[in-house]
Amino acid sequence: MDKVLIRQLRVDTVIGVYEWEKCIQQCLLLDLDMAWDIQAAAATDDYASALCYETVSNRLIQLITEHPIQLIETVAERVAQCVLSEFNVTWVKVVVMKPGAVASASTVGVEIERSR
Repeated sequence: MDKVLIRQLRVDTVIGVYEWEKCIQQCLLLDLDMAWDIQAAAATDDYASALCYETVSNRLIQLITEHPIQLIETVAERVAQCVLSEFNVTWVKVVVMKPGAVASASTVGVEIERSR
């Protein structure tokens, strides 16, 4: 299976369950693995046949920042559903990390895989 990867996509957004978290922006880091047949793009060197990681990244930043969210689980699910429905991807793995959420850990996060 071919994959298009996005690593450490930084999204500053309002995220959290505590009242103080609802008043500040915090950093989330996203990793995505997206199933995409790259043969046509590779054979023709044609951008139109490629999955544009910049377009995907910009859409996900918009999705995550448009409304406050409480849980990184919600972020992961919304990201997965967006990628599957809007970008014609058949399978996606999403990792959402929230650095600094736990004082004694460098980061915490969730990982999901979804397909259609």
